Amino acid sequence: MGDHYISEDCTNCAACADSCPVEAISESGDYHVIDQEVCTDCEACIDTCPVGAILCE
Repeated sequence: MGDHYISEDCTNCAACADSCPVEAISESGDYHVIDQEVCTDCEACIDTCPVGAILCE
């Protein structure tokens, strides 16, 4: 598994933040961001994002 990040395709809907069991996702301006220190790589956010904006490196 790698680091997850939210691309510029983010529509700021907050579905990913609502689905994150460890609250690793927060709003930052026009987008949401993932705190890599908190993220457990569960990938719940990937399954939830309606526009496919969450990617893994």
